[in-house]
Amino acid sequence: MTENKITQAVIFAGGYGKRLAPFTDTNPKPMYPIEDKPYIEHLILQIKSFGISEVVMLLGYLPEKIMDYLGDGSKYGMTFHFVVTDVEYETEKRILAAKDLLQEHFLMMYCDNYCPIEYERLVDDYFTNNALIQITAYANRDGYTKNNLKIAEDGQVVNYDKKRLSEGLQGVDIGYAIIDKSVLDLTDDENNNFEAIVYPQVVSQERMYATVTEHRYYSIGSFERIELTKAFFKNQKFVFLDRDGTLNVRPPKACYVEKPEDFVWLDGAKEAVKKLNDNGYLVILISNQPGIARGNLTEKTLEEIHEKMKNDLERIGAHIDAIYYCPHNWDDGCFCRKPKPGMLYMAQRDYSLNLTKGFLIGDDERDIEAGESARVKSILVNDEYTVLNAVNNIIEGRLTW
Repeated sequence: MTENKITQAVIFAGGYGKRLAPFTDTNPKPMYPIEDKPYIEHLILQIKSFGISEVVMLLGYLPEKIMDYLGDGSKYGMTFHFVVTDVEYETEKRILAAKDLLQEHFLMMYCDNYCPIEYERLVDDYFTNNALIQITAYANRDGYTKNNLKIAEDGQVVNYDKKRLSEGLQGVDIGYAIIDKSVLDLTDDENNNFEAIVYPQVVSQERMYATVTEHRYYSIGSFERIELTKAFFKNQKFVFLDRDGTLNVRPPKACYVEKPEDFVWLDGAKEAVKKLNDNGYLVILISNQPGIARGNLTEKTLEEIHEKMKNDLERIGAHIDAIYYCPHNWDDGCFCRKPKPGMLYMAQRDYSLNLTKGFLIGDDERDIEAGESARVKSILVNDEYTVLNAVNNIIEGRLTW
């Protein structure tokens, strides 16, 4: 990875936030409380974790409430600059008002979006691509919101559609953009949206790229989204478990567990699940089941196998919270079959998980590759180092991030 050359972040935080009324009748949107702290503070702490030491905040509506709470940045070991403009200003005029403070390259963010992005990768992509703008894009496979991007295979943005009307769009800009300050010369000095004016021009110059993330982003843009955001910031503890070879005896190569009586627990595996339950971990099973595609078993039979598994656990007061499986063959090109991380991202969205704070336990390199691809701490088990060993180490704090 390229050495971190970005030391400044710029945050747009000046709008009314009318969709959050009545809270925003008397407070700016970034001060909305999430897990006992204003949302803006979660962003500040994330920026600090990136190694960024200077933040320029572009304020407009009730700026003193943000300024009074955050102070000059010293309590975070950082330096803050506040640029206050008219509340009616759009993002173009806000950023131009801060032009003299801006470094040659800076991270630009929105005050209402949060995602556990791969920041080092974003910076590396920016310099590798010789980009003027390197945005972070949510892949949006789940249709979480309307797409506004078309991205080529090499990451180049070939269409940025602020109105989201073009055909063939896939992916959505979520901020976290590395910006070359020179693009401010492309503004029109009017009161317009910065991205709407500048981004299409950079696209036409073939100097805009996207770093794509599959991890859902979270926001305070509406009360509906806030409920998901609250769940995300609860930081639910969780462990992904592979099945065959991790919990139960793995069948011979090219063979499958084809009926309930074929499911034989490995020593200590049930106890491992119960320990996770007792210590507040969400337990999520992720399993490749190509036997379905190959005709060796049906999904109904798989359900019966899993019912047997759940009944065995119930007898000792244990349970698995969710089961995800891939029914596809190895050459079907799906996104869910390990070593691809699709099942992990399905669970992430369903349970509002922060994948960078969880664990995966599996007995195959494909499990580990899937986990590492999703930035989940991944643990390989075998006959000597079992799932129970791994769970004990997680619970006792010997395996941490």
